[in-house]
Amino acid sequence: MPLAFESINYGSVAFGFFNIETDMLLLEHDFFFASDFCEGIKSLAESPPGFNNVTQWGVYKIPPSSIGDLHGAIAGIHFAGFIGEIYTHFPFPRQLEKFKQRPDGFLTRPLIERIVIKYATKETILFRVDEEKRQVEIGEYLFTFTGFHELTRYVWQGGYPRWKDGKRPEYVVKMKQAIETSQQTLFKGMRF
Repeated sequence: MPLAFESINYGSVAFGFFNIETDMLLLEHDFFFASDFCEGIKSLAESPPGFNNVTQWGVYKIPPSSIGDLHGAIAGIHFAGFIGEIYTHFPFPRQLEKFKQRPDGFLTRPLIERIVIKYATKETILFRVDEEKRQVEIGEYLFTFTGFHELTRYVWQGGYPRWKDGKRPEYVVKMKQAIETSQQTLFKGMRF
């Protein structure tokens, strides 16, 4: 489930997984895959300090009117927009104990990509680290270093409801390992 995270410029913004069967994340109206997010973070963490502080990320931008109704889709009563269509393929589990983020959610990516392109435009956004201001820019959203750490920890944990059986995808494990040995200012003091 997406949770509210504090941004510098927009206040509380939604970020997170929105269906347990896919590894796609949302950041308000920007959608991208957790595997891409983790690879971007890993690449930054492995680069020398002060190097590669600006990269480009591919995202799917969905107009708010086409995103859909997450709560209605979870309840099984309203399947509008992108999220609604995803829930027609992968309904919310009837048994609450089965509500766990699947570590093999990346396997649904080909289907999710076919669906999302009906609702979104694929765009490139900047991911930028400003060490002087201690800010991270993800497209139009600005976060403090601490706020960005919270986003990253959310992915590490498997969001809410956490990874099924405590098992994480390899790309999440590699991201954490790179962060733990990173010399980048952004990751200093980050705790998992």
